[in-house]
Amino acid sequence: MHGMRTRPLRAVLSALGIAIGIAAIVAVVSIPASSAQALSDRLAALGTNLLRAQPGQQLIGGGTAKLPVESVAMAKRVKPVTAVSATGLTTATVRRTDRIDVDETSGLTVLAATPDLLGLLGGQLHAGTFLDAANSRYPAVVLGSVAATRLGILDVPVGSPPQVWIGNQWFTVVGILDATTLAPEIERSVLVGWDVATTRLGFDGHPSTVYLKCAESEVESVRGVLGATLNPEQPGEVKVTRPSDALAAKRLSDSSFSALFLALGGVALLVGGVGVANTMVISVLERRREIGLRRALGATRRQVRGQFLAESMLLSGLGGVVGVLLGVAVTAGYALIQHWPAVLPPVALFGGVGVAAVVGALAGAYPAMRAARLTPTEALS
Repeated sequence: MHGMRTRPLRAVLSALGIAIGIAAIVAVVSIPASSAQALSDRLAALGTNLLRAQPGQQLIGGGTAKLPVESVAMAKRVKPVTAVSATGLTTATVRRTDRIDVDETSGLTVLAATPDLLGLLGGQLHAGTFLDAANSRYPAVVLGSVAATRLGILDVPVGSPPQVWIGNQWFTVVGILDATTLAPEIERSVLVGWDVATTRLGFDGHPSTVYLKCAESEVESVRGVLGATLNPEQPGEVKVTRPSDALAAKRLSDSSFSALFLALGGVALLVGGVGVANTMVISVLERRREIGLRRALGATRRQVRGQFLAESMLLSGLGGVVGVLLGVAVTAGYALIQHWPAVLPPVALFGGVGVAAVVGALAGAYPAMRAARLTPTEALS
C-alpha cells in the first residue's frame, strides 16, 4: 500500500483500466438481466395466453386469403376461449389535413376496431377515451402511440379535440394509446369504429386480425383448432401466432449483442491488465535500490516476489471494486431511465472483484519474478 501511495497518479490510471473493464462486464451482465426481468414482469401482467390469427396465403393462386366475416363469432364458441376481439384493415389513408398529398400516409394504417380490443390487449390510454358503443357509430378515431407522434398529436385537449383527414372526411381524435407491447401493429395505426368503417370507409367487414385469450393451460390446444374454427373451408389459410413467443425470440437476438459487449468488456479488461503489468515492470526498475536493500537485510526471494505480487493484486482489486460500483451505477441509471427493475446478478458483482484479482495476479507474476531474481549487489550497483 505504501508503494501505491508513493505514485498515486500512476496507481489511479492503472486501476482505472481495470475498473473500466470490470464496469463493462458488470453492466453487460446486469442490463440484459434487468431487461429480461422487465419483459417477464410485462408478460406476467399481460398474460402469455394471447393468440393472434391472421389470413395467410391462398392455397390456390397464392394471393392473400381472407378471414370470414363471422370469424369472431366462431372463435367465441371455442370453450377455453375467454375473450375475443378483432381489427379490420381498411383501404382508407390518414393525413393530418386535407392539404397533404394523398400519397403521404406516414406509414400508418386505418383499422376498424371493436370496443373490447383495448381490454383484451391489456392496453392503456395516454389521453382521452377509447372507442365505445356510442362513438363507434360516429367519425371518431383513436390513435396508436406511434401514429400520434407522426401526426403531431400528442394529447387530446378538453373541449377542442383535434381532427384528422380519413377517406376524404374529417374524423375527431377522441383518444391516444400508450405503447402496446403484445400488439405493436396497433401503435402504427388509427382505430375507428367497426360500424363507421363499414358505412363511411367502404370496409367489407372481413377481420384482418383476430385476437383472443384462453385458459393458460389450453393455449396449445386452442392454437391447434383455431384455423379450422375461423375458416372451416380453408383452415390452412389461417396463420396463428403467439405474440409472447415473438418477444422471447427478440430476447434471444438481443443476447448476441450482449455477447458482443461482453467481449468488448473483456478487451477493456485485457488492456487494463497490460497497464497494470506495465506499471509493475516500471516499478521494479525504479525500485531496484529498495529491492537490493531488502535483500541485503535478509529478505528472501519469496518475500520480494510476494511483495510485488501483492501490490499488483491490490492495485487490480482496487480497480475491481471501483469497476463494480461503476457498473452498478450504470445499470441502476439505465434501468431507471427505461423504467425497468434493476437486477444485479451476484455472479457479476463478486465475479467482477474475483476476475480483477486474477488479472492482477497474472499481470504481476512476471514483474514479481523479475524483482525476486535481482541479487543485492545487482540491485544496489
